[in-house]
Amino acid sequence: MNLPRGGSGSKLTPVRSYGQYCPIARTSELLAERWTPIIVRNLLGGCRTFGELLDGAPGISRALLAQRLELLAEHGIVVTTSSGPHHRREYVLTDRGWELKTITDAMGAWGARWLELQTQDVDAGYVLWATCRLVELEKVPDEGLVVRIELADRPSDHFWMLLRQPHAEVCSSYPGQSEDLVVQTDSETLARWHLRHVTYEEATRAGRMRIDGPRKQTKAFLACLRPSPFASIERASQD
Repeated sequence: MNLPRGGSGSKLTPVRSYGQYCPIARTSELLAERWTPIIVRNLLGGCRTFGELLDGAPGISRALLAQRLELLAEHGIVVTTSSGPHHRREYVLTDRGWELKTITDAMGAWGARWLELQTQDVDAGYVLWATCRLVELEKVPDEGLVVRIELADRPSDHFWMLLRQPHAEVCSSYPGQSEDLVVQTDSETLARWHLRHVTYEEATRAGRMRIDGPRKQTKAFLACLRPSPFASIERASQD
């Protein structure tokens, strides 16, 4: 049975219903939709614009993102606002939306403990995007840092991390500034480093990571990068 949510006038695609009054079933009808937990995660992480949400969900189409945001709005999880001189549209979680943090935190903790990282899980662009969201800008030199990332598994692609006020960002085209540092590594090592499955020292000793550049800037770069919020979760034995 398919039942539309959000009122009889809703133009959204009907949400599949389990036909069960159980709160787990009813919550799953909304949150188990593909991409919805990712969008909620990004909103909880501070994304506010359509572009930021799109960058944090590689592979989603603009149309599907718009549809999911409309669904979340229909359920009172997000509201839209406008800010700035150009009245930029922003998406803001309601109190109801912020309560979903307990669910996403539990999902993240369980996944960090029990699920092994697979090849298909490692997207360098997303790893760098997530890393930039966690940069402690107060630890970045006043002049900022431009860091080029070279990946052994993606030799034709280059990424740049631009660490400066008011926010850090990653781009895939030359930013027009000379690099302070060059990081040579691979996508899997980047992900495992972000999750702290491996330390920087362990990665360098294994020949999986190398940073070329002045010692002062290298030290500042390593100091300003916070790990994944799930890096502290102890992984379960896979025996």
